[in-house]
Amino acid sequence: MKLLRYGEPGAEKPGILDADGTIRDLSGLVPDLAGEVLHPEGLARIAEADVSALPRVEGDPRLGPPIAGTGKFICIGLNYADHAAESGMDVPPEPVIFMKATSAICGPNDPIVIPRGSEKTDWEVELAVIIGKKAKYVSEADAMDHVAGYAITNDVSERAFQAERAGQWTKGKSCDNFGQIGPWLVTKDEVADPQKLKMWLTVNGETMQNGSTETMVYGVAHLVHYLSQFMTLHPGDVISTGTPPGVGLGMKPQRYLKPGEVVELGIEGLGQQRQDVVADK
Repeated sequence: MKLLRYGEPGAEKPGILDADGTIRDLSGLVPDLAGEVLHPEGLARIAEADVSALPRVEGDPRLGPPIAGTGKFICIGLNYADHAAESGMDVPPEPVIFMKATSAICGPNDPIVIPRGSEKTDWEVELAVIIGKKAKYVSEADAMDHVAGYAITNDVSERAFQAERAGQWTKGKSCDNFGQIGPWLVTKDEVADPQKLKMWLTVNGETMQNGSTETMVYGVAHLVHYLSQFMTLHPGDVISTGTPPGVGLGMKPQRYLKPGEVVELGIEGLGQQRQDVVADK
């Protein structure tokens, strides 16, 4: 299934994409795509519904993030060996964990907002793992039982805030509209192997990133297992699993986003995003 949320920010309704690519309204069946709805039993109830009988959503509504109620937005740094190399850093012996504020979350086509004082706003196409079932101390063998599905994220980053000022990475990762998610939550039954997905990103039509989840250092199952040893993962939590090479930081000379530019990105089977770059007011 391809699950989504549509409507104005803060007033999104749950929906599902039918076989023809038409949005169907799920609000008569579930209150939102959050909490227990993302549990295997909740997703099974949606799967049993006659999608063709659900109300059609007319027009071209804004898409919001495909899940609501996210408690944790967990990011994995340097999880592609070639990206670590372009960043001038070693592959870590364990996953590097940092958090992105949930207030950064926005829809897949909402603009990238360059914050005040920024000179180094960068792009990062990433595979997001959406938790559907509570995970605490889970084994790697059982980890995938706790995954609801997958989505695209753009882990937008302000590199000067992230690395050139004192403290941790969080403040360079958490500005408003630095966390586009979507367009859909694609349930895991539609993704044969999350470690074999092509991914790409362009700026103004020029290809910047062209990689594959196949080159991840730590795969999805290991990350869910690993994180669950340190914190309980809850339905709606997002794990953004790292980016392949091609970010602006790694270019010579470095290249960063400017107002008026357009970023497009996609992952095989998960759709694509398009974002206008604007300056914060």
